[in-house]
Amino acid sequence: MRLVVERLGHHGDGIAPGPEGAVFVPSCLPGEEVEGRLNGDRLEEVRILTPSPARVRPACSHARACGGCQLQHAAEPFVAGWKAEVVRQALAGQGLEAPELGFPVREGVATSPARSRRRAVFSGRRTKGGVQLGFHARGRDLIVPVPECRLIHPDLAAGLPALEALVALGGSRSTEVSLTVTQSLTGLDVSVRGGKAADAGLRMDLARLAERFGLARLTWEGETVALRHEPLVALGPARAVLPPGSFLQATAEGEAALLAAVREALGPQKRIADLFCGMGTFALPLAETMEVHGVEGLAALTGALERAARRTPGLKQVTTETRDLFRRPLEPDELNGFGAVVIDPPRAGAEAQVLRLARSKVPVVAMVSCNPVTFARDMRILAQGGYRLDWVQVVDQFRWSVHVELAARLSRD
Repeated sequence: MRLVVERLGHHGDGIAPGPEGAVFVPSCLPGEEVEGRLNGDRLEEVRILTPSPARVRPACSHARACGGCQLQHAAEPFVAGWKAEVVRQALAGQGLEAPELGFPVREGVATSPARSRRRAVFSGRRTKGGVQLGFHARGRDLIVPVPECRLIHPDLAAGLPALEALVALGGSRSTEVSLTVTQSLTGLDVSVRGGKAADAGLRMDLARLAERFGLARLTWEGETVALRHEPLVALGPARAVLPPGSFLQATAEGEAALLAAVREALGPQKRIADLFCGMGTFALPLAETMEVHGVEGLAALTGALERAARRTPGLKQVTTETRDLFRRPLEPDELNGFGAVVIDPPRAGAEAQVLRLARSKVPVVAMVSCNPVTFARDMRILAQGGYRLDWVQVVDQFRWSVHVELAARLSRD
């Protein structure tokens, strides 16, 4: 069957009109004429007859087999434009389009460079011949080794032998091990799930392994089994201790781009609220010039923020509150005491909180999102409450993937 790809879907596959509806074509771009075997709604054994001008040779030798990147075959300007269009379409899907907004999605996309991912989750499994360690193959349960990965930071690449040793020591041939690795100022922080139960002997062996490979911290099934150094991360002028398994922006460059957009959105402020503040990604840098009240649902994160603020001289007042903003969002009378609000919810968005924010009198909101669909839904609620979307800055810190992040400024007259 021959088809012409019309557009790119949200999961990175090309979409072409077929005899019975849309056909998904893997690793293809709009405008390409392709040939292949139709299997349900997917084209398999694809051969590209007419390549797109936006097609490039993948930067990584693992691109064909590995499922970690979906868009290495597309030129960077194409990917940037496509990600900006994803945000525009999400807003339009909620009825938020010109002339009400004038499509305020900025043209420039802040894209993180290659070899900059400082946090990654690897999969591992013991085999008869040794160890499989890497990322999953596209659409399959197979683990693909990625020794030449162009995505991860060199510090993470240098740590692959340590991860292989951990799987060999505590992994199983019947189950898969998940290894979350984060670069810190004091070394790699590794958290392992799915391994053997850690008895006294295994704990001792794991501690020796962490010492041999110079890991800052090793956590096994939620238990810290080795701590050579507290894993520290830089958040503005502060140095925060990373709680085990906690969230950190995927790249330093992406974090800097989001922070710059948030600073621009807020402008000069005396006192702000930072909702879903985590351990202070925005709160600590912003506290250089304004008082910050950080609200987060996990006590480990608010505790890390408090300790980092206390240890950092020269900051304005930083207060924290451990509170589940999904079940108990801040009410309008609580919000009205702030000159602005920063809100950075997880992928599910923050519907309960934005319903209260829409009824508040807060003049400026800086919203950060990793999901354009829930961002647009929450934006519609705020627009109905009288907020105007001034601009959206798209940030691509998940290079070569379909993930889209953004920061936006909302304001009231």
